[in-house]
Amino acid sequence: MVYISPLKVFGFVFMALFVISCSTVRVLPVGTSRLKSNKIVIKNSKKFNTVVLEPYLRQKPNSTFLIGINPFLNIYNWSNGKDNGWNRLVKSIGQAPVIFDSSLIAKSEVNLNNHLEYLGYYNSILSHSIETKAKKTTVVYTISLGERFKINQIKYEIKDSTIRSLVFADTLNSLVKRNDYMSEKILSDENDRITGILRDIGYYNFTKNFIFFEADTLKNNGTSDLVMRIENYTRNETTKESRPHNKFYIRRVMIQSDYNPTISRLDTLALPDSLKYGNVNIFYNGKLNIKPSVLAKMNKIIPGDLYNERVVNNTYERFVTLRYFSGVNVQFDEVKKDKDDGLGNNEVDCTIRLTPSKSQGYKINLEASSNSNNLLGVSPAISYYHKNIFRGGEWFSLGFMGNFQFKLKDPARSSELGVSSSLSIPDFLLLPDKIFTSTIPRTDISLSYNFQNRPEFTRNLLSLNYGYNWKMGDRFFYKVNPIQLSVIRLSNLSPLFYQNLSDPFLKNAYKNNFDLGSGATLFYTTDASPNPKKTYFYLRWMNDISGNLLSLFNKSMPLDTNGFRTILNTAYAQYFRSDLSMVHTWKFANKTSFAARFNVGVAHAYGNSATVSFEKLFYAGGANSLRGWQARSIGPGSSPIDTTFSIPNQTGDFKLEMNAEYRFGLFWKVEGALFTDVGNIWNLKAEQGREESLFRIKDFYKSLAFNWGTGLRLNLDFVILRLDLGMIAYDPLLKSWIGVKNWFKPNTYSLQFGVGYPF
Repeated sequence: MVYISPLKVFGFVFMALFVISCSTVRVLPVGTSRLKSNKIVIKNSKKFNTVVLEPYLRQKPNSTFLIGINPFLNIYNWSNGKDNGWNRLVKSIGQAPVIFDSSLIAKSEVNLNNHLEYLGYYNSILSHSIETKAKKTTVVYTISLGERFKINQIKYEIKDSTIRSLVFADTLNSLVKRNDYMSEKILSDENDRITGILRDIGYYNFTKNFIFFEADTLKNNGTSDLVMRIENYTRNETTKESRPHNKFYIRRVMIQSDYNPTISRLDTLALPDSLKYGNVNIFYNGKLNIKPSVLAKMNKIIPGDLYNERVVNNTYERFVTLRYFSGVNVQFDEVKKDKDDGLGNNEVDCTIRLTPSKSQGYKINLEASSNSNNLLGVSPAISYYHKNIFRGGEWFSLGFMGNFQFKLKDPARSSELGVSSSLSIPDFLLLPDKIFTSTIPRTDISLSYNFQNRPEFTRNLLSLNYGYNWKMGDRFFYKVNPIQLSVIRLSNLSPLFYQNLSDPFLKNAYKNNFDLGSGATLFYTTDASPNPKKTYFYLRWMNDISGNLLSLFNKSMPLDTNGFRTILNTAYAQYFRSDLSMVHTWKFANKTSFAARFNVGVAHAYGNSATVSFEKLFYAGGANSLRGWQARSIGPGSSPIDTTFSIPNQTGDFKLEMNAEYRFGLFWKVEGALFTDVGNIWNLKAEQGREESLFRIKDFYKSLAFNWGTGLRLNLDFVILRLDLGMIAYDPLLKSWIGVKNWFKPNTYSLQFGVGYPF
């Protein structure tokens, strides 16, 4: 019986979707056509980006990918018109063709014209043409952009003298400037800016409807005279309804800690249980679910202060960032005066309603891989979390993980088990945190134990970390660990293990280790949301330094046989390690995107260490790296796999990697991907005669590993399950390209399973 690899079947089926499927219009009703594409042509401008107009087209064609092909559109056309199981199957998997509707063209032109006016192009001329071939229609929208008006002068008419002085004092920051082109967009942005300024200094009930803009374009010389008015009545009112603009002060702040939005809202003041903490009144039913000191600390709205919308938003964000409340609602109510106090002060009461979320839960993660040599890898993990374990917004987690690598019908096994716990406290323990007025700093403490059993050795690792993390604004995130401690013990060493290790630098890495140092991570992103909808970029820079503090006490430490200073009969580690990743993801229409990553890392031992310890070395391959290889099975450089290890364990002290991935929607919640990865690991030092592992600027490119591949993702919003097939294109060990004839042969591919996007 001939064995056929399931990967070959997978590849054949995948290619068959493109080869067998040919028609995309077979099931269209008679007299109709499929909308193939829309095109927008700007006749009188080469600089105008038509992408901003595409959302305003009323009818969109089917999404395409893979050089304009949509195989699921073809699958839909496999239906036979009968109401049977086959029809229901192909229609559920496939994508129905978009039937061209000519009546939507006029509506699209109205939308386009309206948006062009919003951008400042007036009286644009729009036309369209329709081309249908083989029941496929292309609509071309041709646009001659209309006239634009430069702002000649700006005049302000503001009746309220206080507001007038505030606006005049800030004209330098105005978004509306002379000689700029006038548009509704820029006027709207300026309206929002002025409204924000006033609401930040007490004008609680001031809205943008009090601001009027009038433009005079009758001069017919391409310019406009602009008048901005701030009235005491809104656009929907008349002068008879005028009233003065007043500043408002905070009278009192009330917090309801257990608000349930599914039940009709109760009067907060009528709740049976309450207490006063500082200047905040806290109301609850039965038992207070979180410490009053924490609620008061999160709140920045202080009785007696002027209303400030920026402070209100900050308070909202602080409660959200605590990650214990699923709902946060901040409401203000004007206080009715019984009589005029003669001071003209107006007041509001603030009510903060908090809806607790489920505080406890479990998370399960699974990664798996397989390569052409039948090396299988499984990495399960389960963790328990509590988001309010001591009623102070503390995050506690306890996790168990495993990593198992094995070959079928082969006694060689590698197993790894680990347990870890962490506690994150919303405070800067041992340090003042009063400077953090707009964010919540956290203190993180973690403890973990890891056991690894390989044919060559048994390893025990105990780690303790103490550190802080915080953010500045919405883009910069920091993490600093003043204490990073790890103690490594190796036992059950194979008698021939050290003798057979071919690289002396690697020999030094496999020893008992005492590592005490510090670390810091900088993370920058243009979009911190969990699932960005628009193009975004992020940078992560991680640094570790170890042994420098211990080196101050060298004279009091004993020496080992190799001349290194020791603690508890173990030489302490001294090194520096830095790892930089930059990722840019471009988001396009039709759920398509393109992501690219650049990753470089370097580790250098000095002082009391001859080499960097094994745990701090770099490796390549796996579900999030070079996906044509299994983890730790590539490099360093063009070195062969060290046969001392029954299961590959290749490492290096320098890493360079670049990845690119094109992502596209298929059907339902299933996404597809095409990717390519290039990179490797190297050593910065090498024994004479083993230069193939050494990184040299002049010829490192010769040892770059290169793979390509395709994958499927199941995007369930809360989790993404990923399956990638990576094909080796260039193998630095063989120093050759892998041709089509050798696809799916040993050492040419890997199948990777992971959770989340690879980058």
